[in-house]
Amino acid sequence: MRRIALLLSMMLPLSACGLQPLYSGGGNSVAASTLSQVSVGPIEGRAGWLVRNAIVDRIGDHGGSARYRLDILLDDQIEGFGIRSDRTTTRERRQLRARYQLIDTSANKTLLDATAGSDVGIDVVNSEYATIAAEQTALERLADIIADQIVTRVAVQTRKGGSTP
Repeated sequence: MRRIALLLSMMLPLSACGLQPLYSGGGNSVAASTLSQVSVGPIEGRAGWLVRNAIVDRIGDHGGSARYRLDILLDDQIEGFGIRSDRTTTRERRQLRARYQLIDTSANKTLLDATAGSDVGIDVVNSEYATIAAEQTALERLADIIADQIVTRVAVQTRKGGSTP
């Protein structure tokens, strides 16, 4: 009985912390409502294709009927940093950075201008095929991370600003 009382007394401060679920209200929440009005413009390159598809998987494809447009520019780099004495690379770092803008198409106004990014390490092995496959897998993983960051930031901005980001 004492344990239950102790547990309940520890939970009381949590109720006053002011945290609210981002998607409270489910599909009718402010965040979900705004995200359903966002179209994602084309993004150059394979990384762009992966990021765009990952975002569309999360928010849907709303095409020309959307009130907001998300414009994204990517910077994808791979650099070697593990060097053996025979000057061969043993480790690479793949970085994917995105600069994105959320634009209100009806007012032609930029509502959000931000960046997202992540990086991942890749082992370089003797098999060129295995190294290329690892680089592609890393790019796919980075595209998912960037998409999550962008969608979350747009949703949080929506929550802060009321009905519009």
